[in-house]
Amino acid sequence: MRYTCKIILLFCMTILSLSGCHSPLGIQEEITNLLQQQQGIFAVAFKDLSSGKTILINEHEVFHAASTMKTPVMIEVYKQAAEGKFSMDDSLELKNTFSSIVDGSTYQLSATDDSEKQLYGQLGKKSTIAALVYDMIIVSSNLATNMLIEKTGAPNVMQTMRQLGANDIQVLRGVEDTKAYEQGLNNTTTAYDLMIIFEKMAKEEIVNKQASKQMINILLNQQFNDIIPAMLPKNVSVAHKTGNITGVQHDSGIVLLPDGRKYVLVLLSKQLTDTAAAIKVMANISAILYRFAQAGK
Repeated sequence: MRYTCKIILLFCMTILSLSGCHSPLGIQEEITNLLQQQQGIFAVAFKDLSSGKTILINEHEVFHAASTMKTPVMIEVYKQAAEGKFSMDDSLELKNTFSSIVDGSTYQLSATDDSEKQLYGQLGKKSTIAALVYDMIIVSSNLATNMLIEKTGAPNVMQTMRQLGANDIQVLRGVEDTKAYEQGLNNTTTAYDLMIIFEKMAKEEIVNKQASKQMINILLNQQFNDIIPAMLPKNVSVAHKTGNITGVQHDSGIVLLPDGRKYVLVLLSKQLTDTAAAIKVMANISAILYRFAQAGK
């Protein structure tokens, strides 16, 4: 009898342990333990759009936005196009002279520091706004970004973010405005705010249904896939935007499962001493959250 009770107790403890592993609290603890083994500061924001389950770690911590700010810029472009201020098919002349937000002095971008280099060989020629948005997102073109920020206005980008409920995203300027950087005038974000805008995009609530779908389709063509998609099955699609500068690695977007369900995932980091290790652990966290989402269906 005593032996039977021990078996039953052991069985119950095993079931509780397994269910804990599949609970948001259990997953959060697992992820926190992984991150505590890394040098740096991390944030995680996950939301299953079917169940509403969330996992949030340092979600309101402020990070240098790096290239994640290009998603808010894309949203503003589509918003102004929908308002009739211009057409996505309108053309802009490619240039490499921009004004600092500090004093209006001009500066140029370096092709060496840009992940997209072909546009620098086409200066003086024209490109459509749609093509510039595409280059800004899928290959993170800094030149395209600065042209689009100049076209739409950084204050307008921030106003739209506030209207969407993203109260902490700051898009103050274009890329490589050194004078602004030296004065601490940087683009910043939180994992929570990026989660908000990607959730609304996934629900086709940004600008309009058509614009949301078009933005998702662009994000699905992302060429930098070392973090969120890296350890996911090939039949899982990820519409996402990355960002990185020295000591910083980010990824943020929508994960689309084969059965039609979706979840939003944002992974941010800063003060990294081992970038490769950080990328690996963030990709692992993405895989953990994928399994969590699958277990909850």
